[in-house]
Amino acid sequence: MPSDTPPIVLTFGLSDPTGGSGLQADLMTLASMGCHGVSVLTGYTVRDSASCDEVTGLDPEIVATQARMLLEDMPISAFKVGACTRAEVVSAIAEVVADYDDIPLILAPDFTLDDEHVLAADELREAIADLLAPQTTLLVADSATLLALAQPDGDAEAPSLDAAISHLLSQGCEYILSMETGTHRLVNTLFSEDGQLRQDMWDRGSHRLMGLTDTLGAAIAALLANGQEPAEAVREAQEYLYQAVRNAFRPGMGAYIPDRFFWARSSDDETPPTAGKDTAPGEARH
Repeated sequence: MPSDTPPIVLTFGLSDPTGGSGLQADLMTLASMGCHGVSVLTGYTVRDSASCDEVTGLDPEIVATQARMLLEDMPISAFKVGACTRAEVVSAIAEVVADYDDIPLILAPDFTLDDEHVLAADELREAIADLLAPQTTLLVADSATLLALAQPDGDAEAPSLDAAISHLLSQGCEYILSMETGTHRLVNTLFSEDGQLRQDMWDRGSHRLMGLTDTLGAAIAALLANGQEPAEAVREAQEYLYQAVRNAFRPGMGAYIPDRFFWARSSDDETPPTAGKDTAPGEARH
């Protein structure tokens, strides 16, 4: 790859016509972080910034063919996997990325859209837990998602969050970033087999926000593609998300959207985020 070519990140996910989440959010985040994003559609949504009316998945063979054509043409530096609609699509993605096990994989599953369209059928959870999570460099998810992945069939008593995280790590997932959203605060905790590595707490404001997980996952993927280690990528990606949320805007009558290009519209002389920028999220602590 020529030295003047930016790192290329391949993201899998749903199309969100609002740009608030999904592939559109990923591509904006990757561009803002200095990467070239290429995308594989897993399905599309019919929605606005307030609610989602319809989710339609694509055929798994189409998903796999999209990905393989890109991979045969371009040097991919990182994968990011977001929302999928069917277990068969997860299986197709897992088969593709298994052929590129030297490329870091960020997994940011989304099982609901505005709590209206539930994508968390048992088969889908089981496919992600069994096929994708063991290949994952870093899993970004809230506690409900982590519990669902650790106990995908829902038959037995639900494990504790610590037990769920330990189980997923033992299955092959290298790092887990647990996201907890309070009324006005985000608490993100990074785990590996060595235990808790860091915890960051910062104010997220009182607005309803779209696309937090996708934005954070794509930012981490961009930093890994730039050669950072996972723990450092998590730290810097949270600073990026913190700034994007602080500058969030409301384009319609529904949720606010993080401003992924906050630095381009700042009144200060800010520069674009780059790998290695020495900043930290608000109220961070190890």
